Parts: sequence; C-alpha cells; structure tokens
Amino acid sequence: MAEAHVTIRNLSKSFGKTKVLDNIFLEIEKGSFTTLLGPSGCGKTTLLRTIAGFYDVESGEILIGDRVINNVPSHLRNAVMVFQDYALFPHMNIRENITYGLKIRKTPVAEMDKKLQKTVAYLDIENLLDRTPGQISGGQQQRVALARALIMEPEVLLLDEPLSNLDAKLRVSIRAELRQIQQNLKITTVYVTHDQAEALAMSDTIAVMKNGKIMQVGSPSDVYYRPDNAFVASFVGTVNFIEGTVKFCSEEKIEVEVASGDGSVVVRERPSGRAGVAAVGVGAVGTDRRARIPRPGEKITLSVRPESIAIVGDGIDGENVFRGNIDNYIFEGSSIRYWVRALGKQILIDTFNPPENALHQGDVCFRIDPARIHLIYPDS
Repeated sequence: MAEAHVTIRNLSKSFGKTKVLDNIFLEIEKGSFTTLLGPSGCGKTTLLRTIAGFYDVESGEILIGDRVINNVPSHLRNAVMVFQDYALFPHMNIRENITYGLKIRKTPVAEMDKKLQKTVAYLDIENLLDRTPGQISGGQQQRVALARALIMEPEVLLLDEPLSNLDAKLRVSIRAELRQIQQNLKITTVYVTHDQAEALAMSDTIAVMKNGKIMQVGSPSDVYYRPDNAFVASFVGTVNFIEGTVKFCSEEKIEVEVASGDGSVVVRERPSGRAGVAAVGVGAVGTDRRARIPRPGEKITLSVRPESIAIVGDGIDGENVFRGNIDNYIFEGSSIRYWVRALGKQILIDTFNPPENALHQGDVCFRIDPARIHLIYPDS
C-alpha cells in the first residue's frame, strides 16, 4: 500500500448501550478517494463525523499523517466536511458563504479574495457570488458547499452523502465532476454513501460496513467480483447465489454439484492466472485475505453476477450450460434483465446492447461463465 494519510486503529464508539463503531481499523491512502459504503445505520456517518471531530473517540486512535488527532478540536484538524444538506447560511450571499471559514481564521482580505477567485473559477460558479442560497439550484448549492470546503485547503475532505438531495440525472453528472476535481487536486477524500453505483463509479477504495464493522476493504472491482462474504456480494450490486457441494477440485478447476440436483457448475481459472478459489478471504473480518482450496464434500455458495450469464441458442453443449424458463423480463433500452426459473431457484440474467429481436420468452438455454464465478464459504 502507498503512504497512509488517514489511519484509524481499533476505533469504537457507542451511543448509550448501542455500539455504533466496533473496533474499526482502516488505512486511507494519501490522495485517494475512499468510500464508506453500507446500509442506513451501519455506522458510516458516525465514522466520518468522528474523523471530523464532531464525536469524541471512545477507544482507539485516529491519525492524519503521523499526528494523533483524538483530542484535537474539529477546527484544528484540517479535515473539512461537506454535509448532506450543504448547511449554507440562508442570510448570506454565496461570496460570504464560501469565505466564511477564512473570515473565522482572520485571513487577510487580499489573500481571501485571491483564494475565492481561484476556487469559484475552478468550480465554474463565478456568476453566483451575489446571490443567496435560495436563489440557486440544488446542483449549484452542492458546488458552493464544495467551494466552501476547498477554499480552506484541507488535508482531508470529508463528504457525507453530498449528492443525495439531487435528482438522478444530475447526480450522475455531478459525481463525475466531483471525481474529476478530486483527481485534479489530489486531495485525500473520504466519501459516505449507501448508493452502490455511486461507490463503484467514484472510488479508488471502498470500505463496506455493516453493524459498525468493516466487512471488506478493496478496489471497486475487488468488492464487486471478489466479495469476502455473502453480505458484500449482495449489497454491492445484484448477485445470484447458487448453493452446492464441492464434487471435484484441481489447480485448473473445481466442480460444484448444485443443491437442487440439476447438475454441476464448473469454476475455472481466471484470465489473470488466479483461480476463482484463490480470491476468497477467510477468517474474521480484518484478517489478511488468503487463498483457500475447497475440499470435496464441502458445502459452498457460488456468487455469480447477472452479466456473467448469457442466453445461448438451443443445442449448445459444454460446461455450465443449463435450461430454464423465463418468468419475467424488463427491457431497459441498453439492456434486458431476465428472471429465469432454473437450478431450483430464480436466476437473474442481464443482456447488454440487445438487438431488437433479442426478447425471449418460454424455455431458454443459458451459460454461466466459469471464469467469473466467485466462491463464498459458510464461515466467511
């Protein structure tokens, strides 16, 4: 790992008798975009606010660089937070909102004006300075809130679901802009969201949380294609779980007999040279991930993404080809999602860039890509 800019060690936090953060350990790379992802109530916003200094540390340590900041007041941590509701002052114009923090610091007027012009030009909001927050759109308010944070030149930028108040189309546009700004400034950023697509699209690293614990830390592709456990697999995107028993295992492949009795699924070596079995993490959350070779007779769960399954023509033979019946489908223009009754359950299949005659009904054959199946063990 590159240099850690923010380090969280054995951090715990409770509100009354409820433990909200449970022995959190996390290292955040300098200049990276790290997302805390999880369902409501998992502790992600509490963790962000604890880094910001709005909550006291109950146990453990938080470091920025090599400086322990547990007892450092929030305004001296040089970690600036952008709130979900933007928290703009309605009685101040945009210029006054953006420069508010610099005024508190007693920054000289000439220096403040120079920083203001640089920041608003970067965010393309020069024409808004004399308006009030009530006179600008939600997307513009988001840029103003970001400008107010960036003008402080923080070491760490903390973002608490800053796009949640925007409509879906604007969210996609703004998240691309936000990511570009972060990459250009190379500022260490910690971002909180419950939106899986947002996390996958924006992040260098994702920390998936549940019940105050970190369930997995990894790149977007790691948490999507190589989840450590069933929770991560199901929370980050859509997944098919197929239960079975290991029938055969070698360096080239493993064969899993499906619990429904409808045949066997083959898992083959990934194109990277790493077998599907080698991507599985075992042991308690927070321990090192290591390869695990399954044993014949062992119960296993196969994690398969809908786009890793393709509908194929009748008469196709080979490994991982099965027959099923379409229960339902949704046409979404660029893709079709099918619900197919097979292997003793309902299997989701995504077909992208379909031709006009791609809609299927009734019985179909489908193939599961053996190189894109991930194994999840009962104890993971």
